[in-house]
Formats: sequence, structure tokens, C-alpha cells
Amino acid sequence: MAKKDAPPRWDRKMQQRLARGEAAALGELYDRFASLVHGLAHRVLGDEHAADRVTREVFVHVWQHPDAYDPQQGPLRTWIAALTHRLAVQRLRATETAALAEGGPGTAEDLESKVRHAAVAARADYIVQAMPAPLRAALELAYFQRRDYRQTAADLGVTEDEARRRLRLGLQLLSTAHDTPASGAPPEYGGAA
Repeated sequence: MAKKDAPPRWDRKMQQRLARGEAAALGELYDRFASLVHGLAHRVLGDEHAADRVTREVFVHVWQHPDAYDPQQGPLRTWIAALTHRLAVQRLRATETAALAEGGPGTAEDLESKVRHAAVAARADYIVQAMPAPLRAALELAYFQRRDYRQTAADLGVTEDEARRRLRLGLQLLSTAHDTPASGAPPEYGGAA
């Protein structure tokens, strides 16, 4: 039996392959996480082209610094999401600060508020994507299709108690999106910062 706190085997192998400079490993990593990275970056920045640039920056960083990821700190997916968040927030701050310097509308407080809101939204998106499929399905039915717990139970083929449990757990996970530090940045993790 594997140790409970051991990193997933795929994550360790991927980190080793990247450290050896295997281009195929980068391609595999890109195929697996590009939509996550782009989605998080787009959520923070609200701009397709800026999200494309951040996506490239993330994978360039991973390629150039594969040892920055420490499998003992957690999953590769989480590290990549934290790296994406950090780079997207840096780009947002730089863009908004430049606009402020040029006399654009808003204040420094507006900028920080915008960064905080973007960070919470990006974290919520990540939480929904990372939660177990049964919880995500229950939330999608209840909130996007406006089903009550009885209808959700019927649609999922589960008991009403199970539907309520899934909705409650999903909402509890989602409520942690607001549990970010005051800076709006995720906690420091495995060299992502």
C-alpha cells in the first residue's frame, strides 16, 4: 500500500521527464492542463489574448523551471493553477497600473478590488472544476438549470438525502473561494511564487 501523503505517480514521473528535457512531456502536460490554465487566466484577466499570453508564459515557466515543482507539496495540477493565478494577477496589476499612470479611470483601491474579485472568481472556477464529478453535477443541475434538490435527485438517480448532501458539500467547497489571503494571491506553494 502506498503512503497516504505520497504524491501521485503521474505527477512525479512528469516532473522527472520535464527535468530531463523531454519535449513530449511538455506536450502531454499541455494537452492535459492547457484548458485549465487558459480558463483561469481568462477568468482573472477577462481578455482572450491576455489569457493566451499567460497560458504560454505558464508552460514556458514549467519547461524552463521543472524543478520549481515539488511533488511532496501537492498535485501538479494545483501547482500549475497557482502559477497561472500568480502570473495572471501580475499581468492584471501591470495592465491596470499602466492605465492608472496614463490617467485612466479608477484608483489604486479600484485596482486592488478588481484583483480581489478576479482572484475569487478564478478560485471558484478552479474549485468547481476540481471537485468530484457527482458534486459538480448536482451543483450544475441546481444552479445552472434551476432544479430544486428533489428534481436534482431525480435527474441524478439518487435519493433526495444524497442530492442534499452533494449540494451541501459542493457549496461548502465553493464557499472556500473567498478564503484567499488579503493580497488575493494563493498561498505560496512549491516554488510557484
